[in-house]
Amino acid sequence: MFKKIRYRLLFSYLVVFASLLGIFALAVRVAFTRSLTQQTTDRLIAIGQGAAANAEFEANRLTIETDFRPQNLIAAHQALQWFDTQGHLIAQQGQTVLTLPLLPSKMVQVQGGESSALDGLRHVDKVRIQGVTVPIIASDNNHLVGYVRVSQSLEEFDETLQKLDWGLGGGIIMTLVLSGIGGILLTRQAMQPIEDSFQRLKQFTADASHELRSPLMAIKINADLALLYPEEIGPKDAEKFQAIASATNQMTRLTEDLLFLARTDKVPNHNWNTLNLTLILENLVLLYKPQAEVKQINLISQLAGNLYLTGDSVQLTRLFTNLIENALYYTPSGGVVEIKTSRIGSQVYVNVQDTGVGIAPEHIDKVFERFWRADRSRSYWEGGSGLGLAIAQAIAQNHGGLISVTSQLEAGSCFTVRLPSVSS
Repeated sequence: MFKKIRYRLLFSYLVVFASLLGIFALAVRVAFTRSLTQQTTDRLIAIGQGAAANAEFEANRLTIETDFRPQNLIAAHQALQWFDTQGHLIAQQGQTVLTLPLLPSKMVQVQGGESSALDGLRHVDKVRIQGVTVPIIASDNNHLVGYVRVSQSLEEFDETLQKLDWGLGGGIIMTLVLSGIGGILLTRQAMQPIEDSFQRLKQFTADASHELRSPLMAIKINADLALLYPEEIGPKDAEKFQAIASATNQMTRLTEDLLFLARTDKVPNHNWNTLNLTLILENLVLLYKPQAEVKQINLISQLAGNLYLTGDSVQLTRLFTNLIENALYYTPSGGVVEIKTSRIGSQVYVNVQDTGVGIAPEHIDKVFERFWRADRSRSYWEGGSGLGLAIAQAIAQNHGGLISVTSQLEAGSCFTVRLPSVSS
């Protein structure tokens, strides 16, 4: 139980910490990408403005004069393109040329990084190119005479972002690994006092239950002895002794149940045997058939043949005894209690279904709690201790299984036991 709690705490801690690290890494990447993009754009704008300043407009014709050397542009993976006011290409320098049509209204253009069609085949332009368009303004009349577009490969830009992603990702993984190791130690230290307190409480419950058995047995023997000779006591005294005997039986059952729950996780499983679950259920059906008939309840069974599992026959018998008794008690006269078995893969399923009073939806999660009872049936029924379903769930878990329940008010409940099976 505490191991599951530790794992849940550790998992929750790592999820929260990973979310915070992810948000931080995303914020860092977005900020860094924007800053690097702005730097690249500003650099291209500066180059474009320098190229536009060297262009002259004479005799209604744009004359290109540039101080940029082609080899320098090629080495920097850059290119220059000059256009007239109609968007027609006049001249260009460099090899990293943006092939997109000129859009004067769009200052920054990016090409590549997405799939495109060429000769009926799909291909992906892995290297992206960014272009910045700068208008050329005549110095004499401030009229627009053309455009210059500067383009640059974003391969270095993308490589820088990739290195950043690897760095952030590796840092997050290393941080989570170290945090997981630290979290294991911290959760173990945090849960240790709770585990110790729980173990002391279980030990106290076991010791108290064990010590109560002797005085309860003495009370029961004396009450039964007095009831054996009713002529020596008056009728009123007989009623009192009967009440004492009944209360003693109930307290004895309660102490036995508490003792069982306190020792559930201490029961060794190396002495378990291979059991025929079908045979156990058949015997229980025969045992409770007369009780069901007295209450006018139809107890029926649909048992698959030879369902084998490894376990303790006494514990498993008690598990299904508790479920059948619970179903019979809460099913009114004329109702039906049905026991079905099936095998799916390596699991055995046993359904104990009744047409009883049912359980409210808000109470479904509480039915396996110790001493919990719905308000409408809070008083103890004869022979009951309020621990039957809790004991059944403990036995199922001790055998590597689980009990689940579905129910509807005034329609009935269905308890499903899942246990690991073995081949015969």
